[in-house]
Amino acid sequence: MKNEQAGLYIHVPFCLSKCAYCSFYSIESLSLIPDYLAALQKEIKFYRKYFASFDTIYIGGGTPSLLKAGQLADILSSLYKNYKIAADAEITLEANPGDISREYLEALKSIGINRLNIGIQSFSDKILKFLGRRHSTKDALASIDAARQAGFDNLGIDLIYGVHGAGIESWKNTLQKAVALEPEHISCYQLSLDAQTPLYQRYAKENLSVLTEDQELKFFLTTSSQLEAAGYIHYEVSNFARTEEFQSRHNMKYWRHAPYLGLGPAAHSFLDSKRWWNKPSVRDYIKELAEGKMPLDGAEKLSPDQLQLEALFLGLRTRAGIDLKLYQKKYGLDLLAAKKQVIEKLRENNLVTVERGFLKPTISGLAVADSLALI
Repeated sequence: MKNEQAGLYIHVPFCLSKCAYCSFYSIESLSLIPDYLAALQKEIKFYRKYFASFDTIYIGGGTPSLLKAGQLADILSSLYKNYKIAADAEITLEANPGDISREYLEALKSIGINRLNIGIQSFSDKILKFLGRRHSTKDALASIDAARQAGFDNLGIDLIYGVHGAGIESWKNTLQKAVALEPEHISCYQLSLDAQTPLYQRYAKENLSVLTEDQELKFFLTTSSQLEAAGYIHYEVSNFARTEEFQSRHNMKYWRHAPYLGLGPAAHSFLDSKRWWNKPSVRDYIKELAEGKMPLDGAEKLSPDQLQLEALFLGLRTRAGIDLKLYQKKYGLDLLAAKKQVIEKLRENNLVTVERGFLKPTISGLAVADSLALI
């Protein structure tokens, strides 16, 4: 079955150096980029059988800004050849502040990339060094300036809070600096420590402090109130947009349980009730596509109950919440009737509201969004 409007994600798994906290798949060598790009062209062609068109394209990583503008142009050209790409498609590239110049960004703009997401993470050189980032505060500010000079008017930045030694006042200062730069989108993530990362090992070895639950809540509510006071819409747990127009259309597909295609090593895809994912290995990815095989690592078919629960979990991560009529039509469950007592309790505790046919989390509800789905 061909799907009409899905999202497309392309994973570019190359980095000059790995950040100490990063658990995403990437390798610290650029030598395989040409072979990866050749394999990607094959994978792009294969999925014509399953997907007809896209209205969002998100090129993430890794560090996609390590690719030359010409290489990115070839990728986009192949997508336009093999699929129908909407005229107003949102085409995002993740960029590292240390890699991008005005000339490079002007080239990206000329090939059709219309949204940038820059991994700033912090405006403190001390914190950047602690996180293992290879850019400086000066680079971060220069990258935003270069993006504006190149004509980008849809700019997102990523920030991280909860880093050891950086308290709430330091974070408020970070948010003030971010707001002063007037990006269209701000993502604020609490530092997550994956057991496989060097930073996790450092925290364990040096017995560094992590946020308590009360501190987590304080950081979350402070972030929300400060950015909303500056005019941003808190539309998803970690995401803020200057206006509705600047909400990440691509990421909204994940939260709305829409179909998406993931290309590249370790990329995930979802269509109808099936999810599948690629092997987390550049070499395997290249080898298998060269042999005419798909580099699949696994797949699963979700049951109606699993789909229903996922839609609940994802929907309650957004301020828009869950359209109750649509939910009932799609999954055959009247949530208000089936979960009446629990929903009433959540309403009493000011965690959810029911407005105009939508079940919505409050700000306090968003702070515990992952547990709301347990209703």
